[in-house]
Amino acid sequence: MKNKIVLWSCFLLMSLTSFPQSISSSPYSLYGVGSLYDSDFGYLPSIGGSGIALPSDTFINNLNPASLGLMYQNHFLFDIGGKAIATTYQSSNRSEKRNNFQFSHLAFAFPVTKNSGFSLALRPYSSSVFKISNLKLPIADSQEYYYVTAQGSGGLNNLDFSYGYRLGKKLAIGATGTVLFGNTVDDRAFLISNAITTIHKKTDYSGVRATLGAQFKIDSTFTVGTTVKVPAKINASKLQTVSSIADEVVSSIETDKVTPTEDYYMPLELGFGVSKRFKNNLNLTLDYEKSFWKDTNQSDLYGEFVNQDRFALGFTYSAKKNVRKYWDRVAYAAGVNFDNGYLEVDKQRVNNASVSIGLNLPIENTFSSLNISYSYGQKGRIANDLIKENYHKISLNLSLDGIWFVKRKFE
Repeated sequence: MKNKIVLWSCFLLMSLTSFPQSISSSPYSLYGVGSLYDSDFGYLPSIGGSGIALPSDTFINNLNPASLGLMYQNHFLFDIGGKAIATTYQSSNRSEKRNNFQFSHLAFAFPVTKNSGFSLALRPYSSSVFKISNLKLPIADSQEYYYVTAQGSGGLNNLDFSYGYRLGKKLAIGATGTVLFGNTVDDRAFLISNAITTIHKKTDYSGVRATLGAQFKIDSTFTVGTTVKVPAKINASKLQTVSSIADEVVSSIETDKVTPTEDYYMPLELGFGVSKRFKNNLNLTLDYEKSFWKDTNQSDLYGEFVNQDRFALGFTYSAKKNVRKYWDRVAYAAGVNFDNGYLEVDKQRVNNASVSIGLNLPIENTFSSLNISYSYGQKGRIANDLIKENYHKISLNLSLDGIWFVKRKFE
């Protein structure tokens, strides 16, 4: 029965991840390069996205490359994930519901030496899929307003190459080289004083970024970790078509013209985390991250980039009374997450808060597991014509663990 549940969940997971790109419909995808993705590897969604101090032992921990230095020998890890999201969007005068499916990640990792490990991961970085009608915005230095209708698609992807190395028994260090690539398509219509201006643009992005990490075992139950994401410039090139409609006359201003555009800048990001195990049954993880978006000196047409603080707290519990009993090997998890947002729209921050629970279901007779989590969260708020999002998210992550190069004994 338990294997049937796991197989059915695996089938559902593969159905979710058959979508090649995100289908996020958040109105906040309108800003910058779109809504940024969370880290959803393994059981991280169940513990609020915390885990900077966790090792890559039973799953690939993409939050800290140093975790690869603590991989088990002869083990090959493969991780794939997807999620389903049901969201209610609320403004001051209307409400709308949407259901979306998203690809989360595809990754594998293996030990290189007895003290080091390597991983390769493909995951979305951002989603710029949105559809907004008659968004009312103020005209700068004026008491008047204009209206925007916008529709977008696309987003950026991450290809991560990570390496971790263990120095002695307590310290591990690591680095990740990330290749970012992708494009966004944006169609917008501006209504100002009975005149309409339409803009169609396609923007291609490409660039690289580095992440450094470290983990230190204070003792067998207490580990601290830290990460540094280096600032980076993502090069952008834009192809644009502009036309206007006034007094029922259509005028073409630009047609498929390569026009200058601002590059996208990624900020310095500092992270710190702790992991504490109690009586071998309960484990606590706590993370804090600071993103210095304001120092990138960039802004969006509709808002400003501001420094972001993120807090994440998680717990996992496993009875482990009898390893022969399946439910004694199941791990139960819960977590909370809060960040105050990196966007400020009309002097209002777009913050995000969520709570989560989950299960780590071991697949019998293997070292693999299926991770299932449920999250409820809220993004933004109803104020000054902003939009509040209430979302329910179910994540399915399959963590496969195979053993390499182990000689079998035959009796």
